[in-house]
Amino acid sequence: MSSALLQSSLPFPVRRGKVRDVYDLGDALLIVATDRISAFDCVMPNGIPDKGRLLTKLSAFWFGFLRDIPNHILQTDVQKYPPILHKFSDQLADRSMLVKKASVIPIECVARGYLAGSGWKEYQMTQSVCGIKLPSGLRQCQQLPEPIFTPATKEESGHDINVSYDQAVSRIGEELARTLRELTLNIYNRAAAYARERGILIADTKFEFGLVDGRVILIDEVLTPDSSRFWPADTYQPGREQASFDKQFVRNYLESLNWDKTPPAPALPEDIVAGTRVRYLEAYERLTGTGAGMRKSD
Repeated sequence: MSSALLQSSLPFPVRRGKVRDVYDLGDALLIVATDRISAFDCVMPNGIPDKGRLLTKLSAFWFGFLRDIPNHILQTDVQKYPPILHKFSDQLADRSMLVKKASVIPIECVARGYLAGSGWKEYQMTQSVCGIKLPSGLRQCQQLPEPIFTPATKEESGHDINVSYDQAVSRIGEELARTLRELTLNIYNRAAAYARERGILIADTKFEFGLVDGRVILIDEVLTPDSSRFWPADTYQPGREQASFDKQFVRNYLESLNWDKTPPAPALPEDIVAGTRVRYLEAYERLTGTGAGMRKSD
């Protein structure tokens, strides 16, 4: 999918993110998921075929699963988009969403059910994660006694920064912070239970929320391999790194290189690209119970 061609053709302001392009249509936004992939806050020079389609279709599935929670979706059927977009239907199909404009709340809402990633690193030093004291003796990737809410700041550039709940309160106020914590843990618990039945453990995930007329709504992507750690339940074993259906596969490859994690990022070899695509595709198929129409045999 040529995002450059789309950008040059659509008469709307565009904001280019790491993996998504956002077009301002005036009374709504058009979010287009490209096949770009990022790791360590760097965009790789080559992408993952069909990644944008898989992320969009999986987010749409979860928005439907969580339909009782207000969200930003207006339309995902390109034939029902404004007429000016119809000639781009082939480029937009399955990888775009028409959404409400919202005032983005400047807190990343992270739910953790297992001790991994930055949470594991912090625990090793402090026996806590984002100010939440945890039992001693926990192992890498061990399931936590109960899921925890660990917010982070949204940074325009560089890494988001983990903060305590009290620090989040100081940024956005107690009532809003409490609402975000309740929503985050509610969504995580429901999704984790559903995924577990389909052979996937959701170790952790992050959500974004916005405000529309003072009402909190769920925005951006939801429970995708880009925003979550998905582990196969049948091979799970605490005390070590886990096999995954997410971009940890890419991170692990990059960690093996002599690369300082600053741009320009190295190109991904064909086997890493293919392996990542297969993992994203399997996560989609397991979670939705349907084929994505993207298998080589399809």
